[in-house]
Amino acid sequence: MLKVAVPNKGILSETALLMLKEAGYAIRRDPKDLHVIDSKHDIEFFYLRPRDIATYVGEGSLDAGFTGLDLLLDSRSKAVAVADLRFGESTFRFAGPVGKFKSVTDLQGLRVATAYPNLVTDYLGKQGITATVVQLDGAVESAVKLGVADAVADVVSTGSTLRLAGLEIFGPEILHSTAQLICAPGKQNLTDTLLRRMQGVIVAREYVIFDYDCPAELVEQASAVTPGIESPTISPLRDENWVAIRALVKSGDINAKMDELYALGARAILVSAIHAARI
Repeated sequence: MLKVAVPNKGILSETALLMLKEAGYAIRRDPKDLHVIDSKHDIEFFYLRPRDIATYVGEGSLDAGFTGLDLLLDSRSKAVAVADLRFGESTFRFAGPVGKFKSVTDLQGLRVATAYPNLVTDYLGKQGITATVVQLDGAVESAVKLGVADAVADVVSTGSTLRLAGLEIFGPEILHSTAQLICAPGKQNLTDTLLRRMQGVIVAREYVIFDYDCPAELVEQASAVTPGIESPTISPLRDENWVAIRALVKSGDINAKMDELYALGARAILVSAIHAARI
């Protein structure tokens, strides 16, 4: 039975649970449940702290799990990332007092506070910078004002929290993190079905199906507008001057593509949602 770790709380938990449900797996009904067995699919789910998941998987106690790239790298686990799940995005940046820092090299010999000590230490090491990394569990933006550190490294969205603390962002992006499906070393093949289901959910979320009628003489131009994954499906109609075309289109492009097809001469343009997919 495949053993899979799922975040029990935090920004990754809700979306991971929804993806598993959309993929047809049994998920917990009570937030207090820490273990769910899906005997139909021969899989067990363990609900764990997001920060611990990479460690359990890396040690082989569990076969696979869902965690952030940031947590995976910070854990220095042996777990292997097998798929980017395209949610839970976060950006890590350095920040310090306004006007004090111009580049990362200015951190040489100073103190940097962060909730991700290994991630920051490894990054600074690759840049050839020696600094003291101060580990905090949260609210690192207060570290400078309280005299614990000279700068911080933290997740940044708008930067408003840092500005309120009198800090500004400097230097390049440390890491752009997203949720990952990870597996224990040497167990990639065990996760094949889980991986395909997750990828199917991603496709179903990111694409829609376009169906439309098109003059036969405009097939090439229409296919350029909706190329699909490999190629659009083209079927003859009773009127030999027209064909029916079906293709997958990015959901964010729906109205622009419909306008473009209509202007080209396509008609009866229909858009359908996808509930499941295998690509």
